[in-house]
Amino acid sequence: MEAEYVFRDCVLSIRRGRPLPLGAITQTNGVNFAVACRHASAVWLVLGDPRAPGFETEVQLDPRLNRTGDHWHVRVDGLPVEFCYGYRVDGPAGDGFRFDPGVILLDPYARAVSNGGGWGEPSPSPRRSLVNDAMVEREPAVGPAVPLEDTILYELHVRGYTIDPSSGVRDPGTFAGLAEKTDYLRELGITAVELLPVDEFDENDCDYVNPLTGERLLNFWGYNTIAFSAPKATYAVKAGPSEPWDEFGAMVDSFHEAGLEVVLDIVFNHTAESGDGGPTYSFRGFDNPLYYMLDEKGGYLNFSGCGNSFNTDHPVVRNFLLACLRNWVAEAGVDGFRFDLASVLGRDRRGDVLMSPPTINRISEDSLLYRTKLIAEPWDAGGLYQVGTFPGGGRWSDWNGRYRDDVRRFWRGEPGMTSDLATRLCGSDDLYAGRGPLHSINFISCHDGFTLWDLVSYNEKHNEANGEGNRDGNDANFSWNCGVEGPTDDPEVLAVRRRQARNLMATLLISQGVPMILGGDEFLRTQGGNNNAWCQDNAVSWVDWKFADANADFLRFVRKMIALRKAHPAFRRRTFFGAGGASGPPEILWHGVQPVRPDFSPTSRALAFALDGRRCDRPNYLDRDFYIAMNAGPDDLDFQVPASPSGRPWHRVADTALPSPDDFIDVDAGPAVEVMSTYRVRGRSMIILASDA
Repeated sequence: MEAEYVFRDCVLSIRRGRPLPLGAITQTNGVNFAVACRHASAVWLVLGDPRAPGFETEVQLDPRLNRTGDHWHVRVDGLPVEFCYGYRVDGPAGDGFRFDPGVILLDPYARAVSNGGGWGEPSPSPRRSLVNDAMVEREPAVGPAVPLEDTILYELHVRGYTIDPSSGVRDPGTFAGLAEKTDYLRELGITAVELLPVDEFDENDCDYVNPLTGERLLNFWGYNTIAFSAPKATYAVKAGPSEPWDEFGAMVDSFHEAGLEVVLDIVFNHTAESGDGGPTYSFRGFDNPLYYMLDEKGGYLNFSGCGNSFNTDHPVVRNFLLACLRNWVAEAGVDGFRFDLASVLGRDRRGDVLMSPPTINRISEDSLLYRTKLIAEPWDAGGLYQVGTFPGGGRWSDWNGRYRDDVRRFWRGEPGMTSDLATRLCGSDDLYAGRGPLHSINFISCHDGFTLWDLVSYNEKHNEANGEGNRDGNDANFSWNCGVEGPTDDPEVLAVRRRQARNLMATLLISQGVPMILGGDEFLRTQGGNNNAWCQDNAVSWVDWKFADANADFLRFVRKMIALRKAHPAFRRRTFFGAGGASGPPEILWHGVQPVRPDFSPTSRALAFALDGRRCDRPNYLDRDFYIAMNAGPDDLDFQVPASPSGRPWHRVADTALPSPDDFIDVDAGPAVEVMSTYRVRGRSMIILASDA
């Protein structure tokens, strides 16, 4: 049966439509709309002008004709080129339901959302779903498919990375602006860019004010999604149905052509609808008990710390999440995903922990996603901590919080950390036994916490500008200010800080596992001691590119360390070290200040080891041997240099106590170091020696 409606001088033809695929899909002469809504008693499709606040036409769906199972669907022919749409839904009250036919809902499957205003500006009209009919024509560039063992992740915020005028890009704060940094990223040497949330979120969803300036704060990081399949409109130079997707896809293509992969930070643990008093964008208006974990009284269970927890164990929600991930891969060629508070995905609808979570298993085994990189933040705000035990089998890697903490604690000079450090350097086989070192994502710093420079400049967090009385943010930073809290002109303090920064970065890049660098750490950017800058859309969070010139020596050191790692598989093993024995000598030999006499005592602050290049986990490949000595104590130590495992001569590569350019000398260009000679390793420094080829 057909009916006719008038919309913006267009005569519309309304037909029954098809129940699949979900979303709004352009077909010949029309658009098919389909949405899942189990408990609705009435559903209306509403149509309007994306630049106007109201809606001109609505179509009530007939449950006898326009419903198949729980899918409500309708086809509309004759629509104008530009239009927006949404749904009104009515249904039962109580038992956790929150139907409100007075609210127009975003389509959960929307691939585009109306802009509503510039970044940080109050929206002149509610956000509305848009149809992007250009996506089906796009063919993304082939990604570089970098093996996990060769991967070096680089975490950044799309807006914050280029919005500062010092970035020098034409389109600051956008996907296009980030694409302008492709050459810089390629020359830095990293292999994958990990982006903080790029799907549609509400940056105005922040109730705090900076008490120091009166500035209204914004949800800068974007961990409050309103549309999981729509790129952030204000991250595009132009907003519209197709421009954000086109620009995002062009950015991904630019990275792929430079040999770089793209990993997206995905927030499936909660949504921007928050708790009881939060706004209704979509999910709670379609089916609150289906999309969210609720208690017996219909209240929200909160394992995310953000007011709600997405009901990811429900099959309908599971299918929805899979579709979102598939969209990013199929339509833009995304290479992987990092899942925020991923442990929430392993809870059932009551919040109980599942032994074999179906959602995680579905993501792991999905045929379209099977070559993508999957990275878990393996904990949640409900106390679940799964570093090393995150489910999903061999497909997932974890953010290794133990690595971060143990390396920080060693280099700030805590005694008795040498045994823990040794375990982290080897890929954390205590955590990933039966799996492998590539399951460990090693990091010193990330968006959530101190930057590298702040880690060596502050003993305490300084989050007063966040408007929460400095109560927010982690207190357990394991940082050391090198004698002065915050900025200083003291040359001795600054020298120690730079040495500590080199120590931390070098340790990261010679550790087994997959390293992740925080964007801007390579030239020592600062957040002024703020370790929770989620709401700081200003100089606190923006990358100041002037530091790249001011700290060019440190940037050089990082580039050289990255190149060293990439050139030598001894630092990029696929398997844990073997202990030797009948199969041959040990693949790693532990030393102290004396050869083969490591000190793992409760007072030790020094550690040395050698890697056997003949046993670098690559068949028929002979790598160099490496000797690394670390001294986290304040006093200089004399290390007696052992013979290399293969008997080849040593040359110095790095000494973090030396000024640039002597802090890193290319392999074979450094001075020879005689076997059984004494090398003085300065307090709070480390050295790297390499054998001849």
